[in-house]
Parts: sequence; C-alpha cells; structure tokens
Amino acid sequence: MAMYSPQEGQAMFAPPVSDPGAPSAPPASMFDNVPGYEGTLMGGGGFLPPPVPSVPMPMPEPGHTHPEWNIPSITEETAREAFVMFASSKCCYSSSPAKDGVITRMDAFNTYRYRLETFSESRSTEWSQEPYNGQPVDAFTQAVPGPWDIPAQAPAFFKDHTQVIRVPYTSSVKNCYACVGMGRSPCKDCAGAGNKVCWVCNGSGYRHGDDRCSHCNGRGRENCTHCSGQGSRACPTCRGRRQILVFINLKIKWTNHTDVYVVEQASGLKVDNLSKVSGKEMYKDTQYLVFPVSGFPDRAVVGASERLVREHQANYSQTSRILQQRQIIELIPITKVSYMWKGKSCVYFVFGNEFKVSADDYPAKCCCTLL
Repeated sequence: MAMYSPQEGQAMFAPPVSDPGAPSAPPASMFDNVPGYEGTLMGGGGFLPPPVPSVPMPMPEPGHTHPEWNIPSITEETAREAFVMFASSKCCYSSSPAKDGVITRMDAFNTYRYRLETFSESRSTEWSQEPYNGQPVDAFTQAVPGPWDIPAQAPAFFKDHTQVIRVPYTSSVKNCYACVGMGRSPCKDCAGAGNKVCWVCNGSGYRHGDDRCSHCNGRGRENCTHCSGQGSRACPTCRGRRQILVFINLKIKWTNHTDVYVVEQASGLKVDNLSKVSGKEMYKDTQYLVFPVSGFPDRAVVGASERLVREHQANYSQTSRILQQRQIIELIPITKVSYMWKGKSCVYFVFGNEFKVSADDYPAKCCCTLL
C-alpha cells in the first residue's frame, strides 16, 4: 500500500471551492432598478430614442441653385495626352495606338453624381462590471441623469466616432456571482480534485510489473499543474477579489450615413469606373436638415434627392438624433473619343477631374516578350 505525504493527500482529495453550477452570467436580480434605465441589460439594451426637443429646431432653408450647369469640354490634345499616359502605365500595351491613332470624333456626356450625408448621434446603455478594488461607489447618492442628459462632445461633423461614458451614480458593489463571493472557482482541468490520472502509468502506479512509476511515485495520480494541486483557481470574473463593481455604461455613436446616386448615361462607360474619380462640384448644401434639390435641370437628380432626403429623415430620426445633413451634386465629365488605328475603328473614354482613361478594346495588347 502506497503512503502519501499530507500535502499529496490534500492535493488528491481537494474539494471544489465553489459550486461548479454557479451562473456564467449575472442574474437579472443583481442589477439595481435605475429610473430611466429600466430596459438596460448586460450586453446592451438597444438604441434609445432621442427625447422630443424642448425648443423648436431650426427649419431647413432652400439651397441656392447654381446659375450654370454647363459641362466642361476637353481639347483633343488633353484627350491624347491622357491616352498616352494610360498606355504607358500598362506593361503589355504598345503605345503606338495612343500616339499614332487618328482621332475622328469626341463626344461629351453630362453625368451627375448626387450624394446625401446624414450625420447622426445614437445612444445605448448596458450594464457592465469589473473586479472591485476600492473604486468609488456612488449608486443612489444623487439622481441619475437620463441617457440623453449626459453631456458629450461631438467630433467633427460627418466623421464616425464612438465614445463610452460611465453613467454617474449607478456604481454599486455586489458579491461575485461566478464564485458565489468565495474568490476562487473549481479548476476545470482537474474538475476541482487538484490531481489527475498519471499519464505515464495510466493510474496503475506501476510501469512494468512491480516497477513503481517514478513520475507519480506510485500514486497513480499527479498534481494538476494548472492549479498547482489546489483544486481551484482565482475566479476570472472578480480576479479573486470576491466582489465586483457593477455600473451602467452609456455608448454614444456618431455615424455618417451616406447614399450616392449616379445618373445613368448613354456613353457606354461602365458606371463602376466613376467611383474612382472626382467631379466638379456644382452644388453644395449643408444644414441641420436639408430641403430636396429644386431647380436642377436633370429631373433624375431631383427625384433622387426627394427620395433620399425623405428616407434619411424618416430612418435616422427614430432611434438617433440628426445633427447635420449635407447634399452635394458633382458633374463628372466624360468624353467618348473615337479614333482610327491601322484601319480599325476604336473607342476610349476620358473621365473625371483626373482624366482617367478606360479602353476595353485597346488594339495593341500583349506586346511583351519573354526572354
């Protein structure tokens, strides 16, 4: 019969320190009933609708229409220079079509891009916790300010940002629910026993015949290395402090919601190309709330503005507070250039302020040779 030291015996039969069935999440009864925060949950309780303004909000004013909507044209020289630069940027394109092709026609197309931005602020709350290490406890010492009464400095307009603020007068101390206030939890690796079956002798205490296992000294079990044979470890929730501080966090999100509409154009250029370039700003209107564009010569832009302004103000005023709106109309110049090269008729496009080029049917590709 094997004999064990007191320490070995204690490690082999170390009892669990707290109930292994202790809740993994805090019970709802642990949280105080805070007026104005009744729907707050652990992990978040959804966005809170903003209060009705106590003073009238400024009314939007019609934006000033631009007196001129003419599209700028480019010269044949500019079109050719852009084409040559395009060909030079492609390793397998011969520059001959760009340099020697004969331009036969240049057609300009009006293409408008309308952008609506709505900058909003939303607020949500959630119960949070941290190990208690003597932090200030202020629950019920004063009236708790409402979620929309807590001041916060908004960042620059039209830039996303998030800020988390601890709600004043909601911090209180509770016994840790995970370890039932004991500071330690059963070790999961050894099920709270403090030891495991010896992996060398598989629990027999012997390796070969009567050869006693040297790894476990014939016990058949070895101390758990994860808990140093204690059968328990410091509670990860309270980090062994036995108590936790619970409080409400207010999460404030400033979000810039953007929608873009591009008028369909009959040039043949793929619309996806236009996202890579900028245009000439023809109209800009920034207000608390904007009116839909009026007096614009392209009815498609007017219709898009009416639809998007209506949708934005309906969608983002229910769960958030609109702080500012901005609408911009850009004119994106597109020139369709037809040219002849070696008796073949071809087309390329020059578009945007950057004079980007698209030439899907470039006639002299794959001129590279492998040595």
